[in-house]
Amino acid sequence: MTLARKMKLAAVLSVALTVVSAICLRIWNSGLWISVTVTCATFAYHFCMRLAVGYAVQGVMRNQAELSSPWYRPRAFEKRLYAFLRVRKWRDRLPTYAPEQFSRERHTLEEIAMAMCQAEIVHEVIALLSFLPLIVVPWLGSFWVFFGTSLLAAGYDLLFVILQRYNRPILLRVIEKQQKRNHNTKWN
Repeated sequence: MTLARKMKLAAVLSVALTVVSAICLRIWNSGLWISVTVTCATFAYHFCMRLAVGYAVQGVMRNQAELSSPWYRPRAFEKRLYAFLRVRKWRDRLPTYAPEQFSRERHTLEEIAMAMCQAEIVHEVIALLSFLPLIVVPWLGSFWVFFGTSLLAAGYDLLFVILQRYNRPILLRVIEKQQKRNHNTKWN
């Protein structure tokens, strides 16, 4: 089963569990069912929000990005950060939601670089929206539980942002070398 299918299944199941636990809460009105319902609703939010953001950004960007945009340019501190985080050791271990978007058989290197830009935006937006559940704290309390889960969720998505920002400059250098080689062969 692909990651995309797993994510969609998790979203459907978490929504279904939220509905069932909310019904149980309505019937038995106990602290246990409040906790179960809030937990299921939080999971449902995170899964559904991730899917919605991915579809929304895909609808807007359609894997098209201005590769020279200042937003996508590496910052001075990034190389040191990536070395400190040892990105090179774990960069191949993260799952890919839509591996076909990064396929060299299906896409040019430029198209893959633009898909990387889009993936970066998706994960940046998700990281920000991971903190939205904090708005229920005034009604439900448990600030540290909501903050902790939001922080972990945002941190997970920031791993994917780091991965895109680490890999894209490498890919752009390969593209640049290919363009120079093609330019030189045209004139010889």
